[in-house]
Amino acid sequence: MPTTDNYIRINPLDLNKNVAIGVAFPFNADGVFNQTFTQKEQVKSNLINVLLTEPGERVNLPAFGVGLKNLLFETEIDTNSLEARIDNQVKLYIPEITLISADSSFSPDDHLLYIKIVYKYNPSSELDAIQLNFNT
Repeated sequence: MPTTDNYIRINPLDLNKNVAIGVAFPFNADGVFNQTFTQKEQVKSNLINVLLTEPGERVNLPAFGVGLKNLLFETEIDTNSLEARIDNQVKLYIPEITLISADSSFSPDDHLLYIKIVYKYNPSSELDAIQLNFNT
């Protein structure tokens, strides 16, 4: 029986480059939103959305979001529980990716929080990463 390891999976949404799939982060375009045209781009935007959304902020999904911005004003952050929360949110809301690592560091004197997330995009097994830096 042949294995599927050698096949390349392409999402049907990725085939038409003239049709946008969703909205990209950050929202910094003048008067319009940047768009995503591939599933992989949209998954990255979804990940950023989960990280930046505060729990209780999203209507009908009160548990959605990691809530990173509120952590800046804490005197101490348990990075292990933060990484576990990120992992739980990714498993629940972004099943298209597998979290490889979520590393965080916090400098309470400078109010700096660094988050680096490495993940695998499951349909193509490609690795990707994002890094978010927060300060007040």
